[in-house]
Amino acid sequence: MLLATWNVNGIRARAERLAAWLDDRKPDVVCLQELKIAEENFPHLELRAAGYHVVLAGQQSWNGVAILAREEPELVMRALPGAEETGARFIVAKAFDLEVASIYVPNGKTLTHADYTLKLQWLESLAAHVESRRDENAPLVLGGDFNVCRTDLDSYGGARFKGHIFHTDEERALLERILGAGLVDLYRQKHPTLPGYTWWDYRAGAFHKNNGMRLDLLLGAASVAARVKDVYVDREYRKKSDDGAVPSDHAPVVVDLQSTSRQLESG
Repeated sequence: MLLATWNVNGIRARAERLAAWLDDRKPDVVCLQELKIAEENFPHLELRAAGYHVVLAGQQSWNGVAILAREEPELVMRALPGAEETGARFIVAKAFDLEVASIYVPNGKTLTHADYTLKLQWLESLAAHVESRRDENAPLVLGGDFNVCRTDLDSYGGARFKGHIFHTDEERALLERILGAGLVDLYRQKHPTLPGYTWWDYRAGAFHKNNGMRLDLLLGAASVAARVKDVYVDREYRKKSDDGAVPSDHAPVVVDLQSTSRQLESG
């Protein structure tokens, strides 16, 4: 089965690209971030026609997360405990024998901006939440835009960017704390030496120069990591379409998991 995460940077602006990607790749479960749409305006009918059920936490013109699944997902929670006031950034649902969270970590802007403190607090709340659920046998997956470059390998700036936003010791320590609660970085497990960038600035030809960062992660419990067949960044959908549709500045990240016996029986 295919599970993916994608910061679409506005679902209305990216409707064409999302529809094409779903039709082309046919993922079973998708975590979306940065929807920038109120829940009442979300395109449920279009996605249902494409074969997907949706649970979401929407927010007009800002934030917003969703989980799409080929089977109807069971909503677990729509806000991160301790961070409810930071906007629509967290949703959890059960689908295909997985418990999946779609996550949009605050950007932080700059080290002197109030949003940086908010970002660290949000990551602290996420770490505490994951620690409270520590169980390596539970089929938990966190997919989303974490807005942190885990190591120098995860950024085109490498060691030169150490101490900059996305690259600080504080951000990285909190991400490692989340992983230390029993999760595995699925891409890095499969590709220990490949950068795997998922975000490129629209400006200065960053995508063509491959001046990117790996901000979008799929973190899975040990029971999920054991099922991984492949993980890849779907760079094709960071490009403009043939008809010129502008892409998100993020590319989807996809993990191919060995199906469970229940999935094989239902399939």
